[in-house]
Amino acid sequence: MFPDLRDPTSGPATALPDLSSRAKELNMNPITAFLVLLCLLGAAGTAFLANYYVAGGFAAAGVLLAMSLKMANVWQQFVVLRMGKLQGVRGAGIFWIIPLLDHVVAVIDNRIQTTAFNAEQALTKDTVPVNVDAIIFWHVDDAEKAALAITNYREAIDRVAQTSLREMIGSSMLAALLSDRKDADEQLKIEIGQKTSAWGISVSSVEIRDVAIPVALQDAMSRQAQAEREKQARVILGSAEAAIAGKFVEAAAIYAGHPVALQLRAMNIIYETTKERGAMILMPSSMVDSVNPSSAVLALTLASKDVIAPEQARQAAA
Repeated sequence: MFPDLRDPTSGPATALPDLSSRAKELNMNPITAFLVLLCLLGAAGTAFLANYYVAGGFAAAGVLLAMSLKMANVWQQFVVLRMGKLQGVRGAGIFWIIPLLDHVVAVIDNRIQTTAFNAEQALTKDTVPVNVDAIIFWHVDDAEKAALAITNYREAIDRVAQTSLREMIGSSMLAALLSDRKDADEQLKIEIGQKTSAWGISVSSVEIRDVAIPVALQDAMSRQAQAEREKQARVILGSAEAAIAGKFVEAAAIYAGHPVALQLRAMNIIYETTKERGAMILMPSSMVDSVNPSSAVLALTLASKDVIAPEQARQAAA
C-alpha cells in the first residue's frame, strides 16, 4: 500500500482512505495485465485438460507477475523499500521487485505542479490589513527525500507558502507591496525554496496574483493620488508663468531701447483685435497719439541730427 501522490490539483492534498490506496496498488500496467491474462488462460486450458499441476504453475506465475512486474511512466519515480530499508528509486520503464520483500511506498510525479495559497487580513509594516493571493510553481527534485523525509509534502508546501507570505507582508510597506511585485515574488521564491529544499522540492517561481486592500483605504488613496496630480499641475502652471514672465522682462528691455518697435507692436495689437467683422474698440486719444509713428519718427530723426532744437522737436512730436 502506498499513498497517491499524483493528484494534479492545486492546494493541499488530503489523506486518502486505505481502500483507495489499496486499489491504486492493485492497479496493474497494461503489459503486466496482458502477461497475467496469458498465464490465467494457460491455467484454464491446462485445467480443462485435467493437468492440474501445470495449471497451478500457470496460476502461480500469474500471481507473481502481478506482484513483481511494474512499469513507471516517464514523469514518475517509484520509491522501493526492501524489508523496511530503502532499496532504490526506479525511473521510467519496466522493472521487477521481489514479492513480499520489496514494497513500493510512493509514486512521485516529477512534473511541474502548482499550488495556490493566500493570506487574509495580514498586516503590512505600516499596519494596513490586506488580502493577498499567490501561486507557486514547484516540482520534486529528489524523489527519495520527498517520500521519506516528510509525510505529505503537498500539504507542507501549502503551509510553508502561507507562512512565508505572511512574513513577507509583515516586513513590507503597502506602497512597496503594490508597486514592486517582482521583488516580492523573488523574495517569496527564495524563502520558500530554502525551506522546501530539505524535502527534495525545488521552487520554480512564485507569482502574486492580487493584493486587495479595504474599500475605505482605496478611497483615501484615490484622493491622495488626485491631490498629487493637482499639485503637479499647479507646479507645471507656475513654471510656465515664470517662463512667460521672464520673456516679458526680456521684451520690456528690448522695447525700452527701441520705442519705435513698441509703437509697431501696439499698432499690431490694435490690428489683431479689429480685423474681425463687427468689432468696435474705444481708444483714448492719448493712446492714438502714442502710436502715431509719423510725428514720433520725425521728432526723433530731427533730434538725432541736431537740425532743430530739442524744444522744437518736442513741439513737433506733440
